[in-house]
Amino acid sequence: MAIRVLLVDDQPLLRTGFRMILEAEQDIAVVGEAGDGLQALDQVRALQPDVVLMDIRMPRMDGVEATRQITGPGRDGPAKVLVLTTFDLDEYVVEALRAGASGFLLKDAPANELVQAIRVVAAGEAMLAPSITRRLLDKYAGHLPSGEEPVPDTLHTLTEREVEVLKLVARGLSNAEIAAELFVSETTVKTHVGHVLTKLGLRDRVQAAVYAYESGLVRPGAQ
Repeated sequence: MAIRVLLVDDQPLLRTGFRMILEAEQDIAVVGEAGDGLQALDQVRALQPDVVLMDIRMPRMDGVEATRQITGPGRDGPAKVLVLTTFDLDEYVVEALRAGASGFLLKDAPANELVQAIRVVAAGEAMLAPSITRRLLDKYAGHLPSGEEPVPDTLHTLTEREVEVLKLVARGLSNAEIAAELFVSETTVKTHVGHVLTKLGLRDRVQAAVYAYESGLVRPGAQ
């Protein structure tokens, strides 16, 4: 089955370029386009795409609010959102990740990266190096809790080892790096990460990193 993609950008020329790149792939089908967030919501309901390639800055409704509505609670098998941005360190990207985006990609990324990003997100993975997540959250730490807030109740559902793993995910380590750090197998790490996501009701590692910062478990700039 081909991956169904919806293109959302207020610049028709960019949408055309993305369509040409993606339609050259046998396993990807562009099922529609939208020029703003409101159109995107209508198209998602009508077309049921697997992945929404979402611009952030658009008229009428921006990509952050559209992402929030597309991926919000109560959605039955919601589409994954891959955010497009001009700058990698952008406060809007942080908001999009918090709203439920599965990652982001720079608009000037090579064609092969765009194609790979679509496949990764469609498979349910996060398309965003955790280290970039961390740089974003460090840069915009002023938007996050000060560390004086009470620890969320959900954090207490994690075992001591799961908390360790969550901290390392937030630091930007891969499963292999976490395995080396904790002297366990990579399979064990994958199991722990899966438990963390399930217990906290998170979709992927990106949301786990955001949660670790927002809960005060990890402080900006901490090692």
